[in-house]
Amino acid sequence: MSLIKEGHNVQVHYKGTLADGSEFDNSKNRGAPLEFEVGSGELIKGFDEAVVGMGLGEVKTFTLDAANAYGYHQPDAVQEYSKEAFPEGYNFVRGEMVQGHSETGDPLMAKIVKLTEDTVTLDLNHPLAGKDLTFEIEILGYGDDLLEEELDSETLEQYIEDPQTLEDE
Repeated sequence: MSLIKEGHNVQVHYKGTLADGSEFDNSKNRGAPLEFEVGSGELIKGFDEAVVGMGLGEVKTFTLDAANAYGYHQPDAVQEYSKEAFPEGYNFVRGEMVQGHSETGDPLMAKIVKLTEDTVTLDLNHPLAGKDLTFEIEILGYGDDLLEEELDSETLEQYIEDPQTLEDE
């Protein structure tokens, strides 16, 4: 079986951690692997590029600097809004996330970073902007079309020892 290349559909389990070791995401904890097409732009660039050349069952750990993850923190994305832009009686809590829509109707998330009597300051940067991210990924499946059924661990171990195992079936 060839190695992962652009255009392949890939299924992975991953764990994401910050520089201090704290975990920000884990597909196993969510109970579902991540599936994506390599090179489609669905994921952050560095993650997408990291799977190229990997094989079935392979595990890899890599770190992306902020530029190759969610970018750097953009000061102009921290903006002040009138509290009147929110529903009446809205409970503003500093540090909490709010959901809304951009002027074009796209969904957006923002963090409340400052409150005054009449205004709320929102940080529209991605919560992981400006941070280096470390990922541990495990390739569960890949190809032009993903296999409908996942491989059990015994079959996967056989494949790792002898890649010809699955090719002969």
